[in-house]
Amino acid sequence: MIKIEFREKEKKSIAYDLDKQVGECDFEETNDTWNITHTEVDSAYEGQGIAKKLVENVIQNARILNKNLKATCSYAKKIIEKI
Repeated sequence: MIKIEFREKEKKSIAYDLDKQVGECDFEETNDTWNITHTEVDSAYEGQGIAKKLVENVIQNARILNKNLKATCSYAKKIIEKI
């Protein structure tokens, strides 16, 4: 089972399969805006919706912490535009 972990200080959301890191979504913070810059999932885990869960995790935490959100990562940008 894939577990998603948010790490605000490291500015990323990470996906784990047990103890193995299988994906991450990175963001940068400027003032009160988080910019998602990169989303990546291990090729062996593609097609399971992990990238979407990683981006959604960053979005959820941005809302909780009252941050504005944007994305230069093309995948994350598509997800943000749908919400």
